[in-house]
Amino acid sequence: MAATVYVLCALAAFVCAWLLGRSYLRSHLRLLLWSSICFAGLALNNVMLFVDKVIIPHGADLSAWRLVPAALGIGALVYGLVWEAD
Repeated sequence: MAATVYVLCALAAFVCAWLLGRSYLRSHLRLLLWSSICFAGLALNNVMLFVDKVIIPHGADLSAWRLVPAALGIGALVYGLVWEAD
């Protein structure tokens, strides 16, 4: 059951990133770009969570590496919110 939740969360984040990116290409609103980058990082985080917990459950611990794409995505969104404000 947990594997299904991990996959669905990753798919939802990828769809959000794709929709935000598509909207950015149409409107060129910079906040949409930063939001798309954020969701792409969160989607990659969810994929790495699936790999860590399902594919290699008793292998190496990827928890520190899982945080990197999420932190970069959130950092991009914070940058967009703070420095790109009108």
